[in-house]
Amino acid sequence: MRGVGSFAAVDLGATSGRVMLATLTPDADGARVDLRQVRRFSHDPLPVSGELHWNVSRLFSEVREGLRDAERLAGGLSGIGVDTWAVDYGLLDRSGALLGDPFNYRDPRTLGVPEQMFAHVSASQFHARCGLQVQPFNTIFQLVAAARTTTWADVRHLLLMPDLFGFWLTGRAVAEITNASTTGLLDVRHRIWSRATLDDLRSIWGIPAADFLPDLVEPGTVLGPVSASVLGTDAEMVAVGTHDTASAIVAVPASGSDFAYISSGTWSLVGLELDAPVLTEASREANFTNELGVDGTVRYLRNITGLWVLSESIRTWAEAGLRVDLANLIAAASDLPALGTVVDINDATLLPPGDMPTRIAALAAAAGEPVPHSPAEFTRCILDSLALAHRLAVRQACELAGRDVSVVHMVGGGTNNELLCRLTAEATGLTVVAGPDEGTALGNVLVQARALGALEGDLDALRRVAAASCDLTRYRPGTVAGLGEDAWRRAERRITGSAGAPLVPPHHRPSPSTTTRR
Repeated sequence: MRGVGSFAAVDLGATSGRVMLATLTPDADGARVDLRQVRRFSHDPLPVSGELHWNVSRLFSEVREGLRDAERLAGGLSGIGVDTWAVDYGLLDRSGALLGDPFNYRDPRTLGVPEQMFAHVSASQFHARCGLQVQPFNTIFQLVAAARTTTWADVRHLLLMPDLFGFWLTGRAVAEITNASTTGLLDVRHRIWSRATLDDLRSIWGIPAADFLPDLVEPGTVLGPVSASVLGTDAEMVAVGTHDTASAIVAVPASGSDFAYISSGTWSLVGLELDAPVLTEASREANFTNELGVDGTVRYLRNITGLWVLSESIRTWAEAGLRVDLANLIAAASDLPALGTVVDINDATLLPPGDMPTRIAALAAAAGEPVPHSPAEFTRCILDSLALAHRLAVRQACELAGRDVSVVHMVGGGTNNELLCRLTAEATGLTVVAGPDEGTALGNVLVQARALGALEGDLDALRRVAAASCDLTRYRPGTVAGLGEDAWRRAERRITGSAGAPLVPPHHRPSPSTTTRR
């Protein structure tokens, strides 16, 4: 370790944001990071004439105030990094002004757009170029949806959300590559914008994307000092892994490469860290995605609708006058029989905001599953179904990538949901190591600190700091009665109509044990 310092991590998720103050200090084994939340704020889709947008001016105001709070508390900041959700973007004119509030990815304008695009560029061609899981809200589909209503001649820059905030903080327009890799516009093999895709956008849809996409930068690029109009000190802005999942995976406290990960929050991002993308037809058909990571890595994963379904259910009950406490709700769900009702948690009906309990009941009825009635029953259904989706994604990722794993690392807010962690261990047949719950902010800070000389080393070295900076809880399979491999295979068959081979051979499975804390 070369030095110490204070850093601010701006972490904007799809439902809330926060500014975290991080202090890097030496300890007996090298270094540790202490995180303190200095500002937290919710943000919801902004309905405008039947469309869903983001109120980015309000978000930036919250970010600015949070950074000033962090600066005041620390007496100065060495660095600042911003990470956000993926795919959404703002369009700027030649004066740098925003051309309207950015669309929210849950806006329905992109429904059917992938099929329209694949009538001109085949799904196989698309996947061979960018390696992405097809989701209607990918940036490329948003652009095609916007083609009829946008005057592209007015556009100077297209900036993804973290790059937009970085531009407002420093005046420098770039495209950090981990978030750029979610757009569908990247050549994933060579980590550059795809010339073929940009040519197709111009020739077929009249979108001159090559004219307004900024230069790509890798995580760890120092963008320069933050404007004096924002802060009073000479803090440097660092392009971290600006996709929040990319930052979270940096903080996975793993050693070696034989691990799967789950970044658990609004979404569950489930997959492997690889050296190269998997671009086979089998991978495309399984709808896996190749997103780019820190230090030249590839995040090979599946996006799964995550705890968003539970949070939306709680919101629905609250609007109906039924106040529920999350801890009590999970405790009540824990007492219910396992796998009583399972649904496809990734069903398209669960993507938009709205009445999740009614939608889940409809999915259960259509599948011939028992229909939940009480909040506890819905909660158990959601968590069982999510653990089942974790199982399927981990197993398929290993099969498609030719990788064996011995442990699942879960990071993010979902690590505080003990029932979900236990169910995921049972479903995968592997030990789940849960933590850090602030993985995204921690990974953000680790990349900043290395870029600015306060840390050194490769990802393994950063992960040793991550492990030293948090408490980890281990959940071993075989501790929940009635949840053996056969039960999960039967549940899998209820959802998919078939059940694949076990995730790992029996001799690779850890022996049952109780939960331990590190």
